[in-house]
Amino acid sequence: MAEAFDVVILGGGTGGYVAAIRGAQLGLRVAVVERGKLGGTCLHQGCIPSKALLRSAEVYAATKEGSAFGVMTEGLSFDLGRAMERKGKIVDQLHKGVQYLMGKHKITVIDGHGRVMGPSIFSPTAGAVRVERKDGESEIISPRYTVIATGSRPRPLPGLPFDGERVISSDEALELRTLPQSALIIGGGAIGVEWASMLADFGVEVTVVEALPRILFQEDEDVAAEMARVLKKRRIKVMVDAAVDAQTYRIADGQAVIEVSVHGAAQTLTADMILVAIGRQPNIDDIGLEATRVEVERGAIVVDPHMRTKEKAIYAIGDVIGGMQLAHVAAHEGILAMETIAGVSSDPLRYENVARCTYGRPEVASVGITEAQARARDHAVKTAKFQFRAIGKALVYGESDGFVKIVADSETNDLLGVHMIGPHVTDLIAEAALAHVLDAAPFEIGHAIHPHPTLAEALGEAALAVDGLAIHG
Repeated sequence: MAEAFDVVILGGGTGGYVAAIRGAQLGLRVAVVERGKLGGTCLHQGCIPSKALLRSAEVYAATKEGSAFGVMTEGLSFDLGRAMERKGKIVDQLHKGVQYLMGKHKITVIDGHGRVMGPSIFSPTAGAVRVERKDGESEIISPRYTVIATGSRPRPLPGLPFDGERVISSDEALELRTLPQSALIIGGGAIGVEWASMLADFGVEVTVVEALPRILFQEDEDVAAEMARVLKKRRIKVMVDAAVDAQTYRIADGQAVIEVSVHGAAQTLTADMILVAIGRQPNIDDIGLEATRVEVERGAIVVDPHMRTKEKAIYAIGDVIGGMQLAHVAAHEGILAMETIAGVSSDPLRYENVARCTYGRPEVASVGITEAQARARDHAVKTAKFQFRAIGKALVYGESDGFVKIVADSETNDLLGVHMIGPHVTDLIAEAALAHVLDAAPFEIGHAIHPHPTLAEALGEAALAVDGLAIHG
């Protein structure tokens, strides 16, 4: 290829395409190598399609309860095909938007599989990229810098490989054509809880199996306990401290059968489908790392706070570096990498400022550290919770489960963490995230006037409650 590039990005997912746009804004000549579709996992197999289906589940669940609102819904039914069609249209629209942005910013998109190369006749330092196109042709590009943004894929349970039919990942679940009568979900993290919520709303009998002592183990204990309570109320069975014995998996009478050990007692579980949701593993295979000094630990690429690998010309961002495998994190890591390459002063990311969201019913959102983490760090902790059932807008919505919890330092009054479970908290968390970035104290949040009636009042009341000043609590 005759054109010279300052930066070549391997992977056109959220991290990759956002990095490309920021690089172009900074005057860099950028190319993106992508063997699939621009937008990556988030757009095509993750964030967007799953939330589209969760919205269908939410609408269906709300409609079934329509009589409480005076809306009669006799003869109601759910059409999975139409929900999938709607999901596809949303994904297609956003995909076209990403393609448009690539053209707008004059970013070259190369369709093919890219691998980084070590020092060679093409480049005295590691970082050149060999691209294999689908037609079998290959070419070598020698940019000044290479950014690895190859993302991740669903992690299988050892001894229980995906077969695409009875044992599936979230990728296959997003392409279901018929709903099972029953589903066993292995993993009670964000992905597992979202799918449990969705499938239960669609009428599937759901069991969640989690090896750890509680579901949503990364969230505050109070939030996890509330989610477990609500899932039980929704007739979703949750088993914790449950170890799955993958070697016992078999098919019997057309169903998947597997044994789990709960507190040392063996139980046999059967379901039409097993969805494995135990996390994601970085895509580091077959991208040429063995020819470089790029360091890998526990399956993820090691980077410094500015996203640089051990090879000075190679950066890495997003799921491939492990850490917080979130689309918005990958995007900001990509921005940081490009600003570092361009010589723009940019502070490293403070990951505790990143908001985390789980989009089940109810939703979960948090920023900062949990109460347990605060105590482990020897903070003098003070906390407060404010229930959504005391908020008029929540009662109007018909969704009053959950609360807002604030964790603060009683000596310094520093805001340490905000943890929410309830209606639309994935939108409400943005205010808390801003407060965390600005090092706001709880009383400052509480003294901001929150309009009435809104769900956001719960955050204001919780902030006041930290100092015993809640008005409605």
